[in-house]
Amino acid sequence: MAFDLARSRQILERTPAVLRALLTDLDDTWITTDYGPKTWSPFDVVGHLVHGEKADWIDRARIILAEGPDRPFDPFDRFAQERDSVGKTIDDLLQELATLRAENLRTLDGFGLTTADLDRPGTHPALGPVTLGQLLATWTAHDLHHIAQICKCMARHHTNAAGPWRAYVSILG
Repeated sequence: MAFDLARSRQILERTPAVLRALLTDLDDTWITTDYGPKTWSPFDVVGHLVHGEKADWIDRARIILAEGPDRPFDPFDRFAQERDSVGKTIDDLLQELATLRAENLRTLDGFGLTTADLDRPGTHPALGPVTLGQLLATWTAHDLHHIAQICKCMARHHTNAAGPWRAYVSILG
């Protein structure tokens, strides 16, 4: 499927509400438990999404629009939530995500992007040449990836309890 900014925006604007509906008023075990070594809990994932709103998508779009491929993106700290989320609750993070996402979507809309703009080049520090359209498509896929990751984490709480039905529920691993 070809990238369509309006269609992607439908996902980007809904992500905070989806996460709020999924995670609000749950027992802390649902929020803070991961599913194994080097995995993230739902709390970690939301913290990661918050950091992305502060330091990734719109910042990189601005670099592409202002400087093109001559200025590589700043590296993104994929683990910044480990320090940035300390002392916060899931409700704090969900509210921060909703606020930042709304601001970022207003900024995105303010760019007045054309189809031609989506082909504008940038430089990722590890991946090399990228386009604005690829960045925005990845922002959307990134949201969906992390929603799925949260669901996987939560489902894995019932891996053993599901007994033989595990064979029919692939998310249980």
